[in-house]
Amino acid sequence: MTDWNDLLGCLELATVSPGVFEGRSQQLEYRRLFGGQFLAQFARAAVLAAPGKELKSLHTQFTREGRTGEPVRYEVDVVQEGRTFATVRLVARQGHGVVAVASASLHGWEAGVARQTVEAVPRLPGVERGVELGLLPWESRAASDLDTVKSEAPVYELWTRIPAVRREVVPAVLSYATDLTLIGTALRPVDGVTQGGSGSVFASAVTSHTVWFHRPLESGGWLLLRQESPVAAHGRCFGRGDVLGEGGELVASYAQEGLLRFGG
Repeated sequence: MTDWNDLLGCLELATVSPGVFEGRSQQLEYRRLFGGQFLAQFARAAVLAAPGKELKSLHTQFTREGRTGEPVRYEVDVVQEGRTFATVRLVARQGHGVVAVASASLHGWEAGVARQTVEAVPRLPGVERGVELGLLPWESRAASDLDTVKSEAPVYELWTRIPAVRREVVPAVLSYATDLTLIGTALRPVDGVTQGGSGSVFASAVTSHTVWFHRPLESGGWLLLRQESPVAAHGRCFGRGDVLGEGGELVASYAQEGLLRFGG
C-alpha cells in the first residue's frame, strides 16, 4: 500500500522561483508515475498561485508518462485574478519534457441558493467489505467488486475515508483518489477481463481528467465515490462520478477519458 506520509510529503511543493514550484514524486514500485500524483500537485500549485481562494475545478491532460524517482516542476501562470475568481494555467515538466498540462479555476466560497438532485446514499458497507486499493493509503469499502470476470454493469460505488488533514490540502488528496478506479469501472462489462490484464490483454492509460468542487470539503469522515462508465469505443473509454458525504451532500464531481486498447 502507498505510504500516507509519503503522499503528504509529495504535496509540500517547494518554491523554485516566482510562478515555479517543485514536488517530489511518490516512492512507487511501478514503471511510471500515478496520474493522481499530478492531479494532487496541480491542485496544490494552483492554490499556492492564487492564495485566499479555493479550488473550483481542475482539468488535466496527460501528455507522456512521468518518470518515477524524479521530481516534477510546475510552471504556473495566473491568467486572471479578481476579487472572487481566478484562472490558472499549469505545466508539469520532468527531464524528458512536458508530462502534463492543466487549467484550474478558483473561487472564494460565497453564500447563495443551495440545491441538489442526486440519489440518496446507501448504507455504509460493513468492515467485512473492506477493499485494498494499493494506491489509496487509507480505509475503503465497497458493496461490490471492482474486478469481476463475469460481465457486470459499468457502475461502481467506493466508500473511502481520507485521514484528517489541513483543509487546504483536502482538494488535492481527493483529486488524487478520483483517478484510480474509472478505467476499472469501464472494464466491468467485458466478460473474462479484469484490471490484472493490463499490459497483456489490453493497454490502458488516463489521457484527461477533470474534477469540480461544489462545496467546501472536510476530511476524516466517509465519502462515497459513485461512478459510471457510459461508453467505451475506438480505443478509448469514458467515465464520470460524484463524491457525496455521509449525509448525502454532493461535494464534488469528476470525469475521465482513458486509452483502452485491446489486442494489437
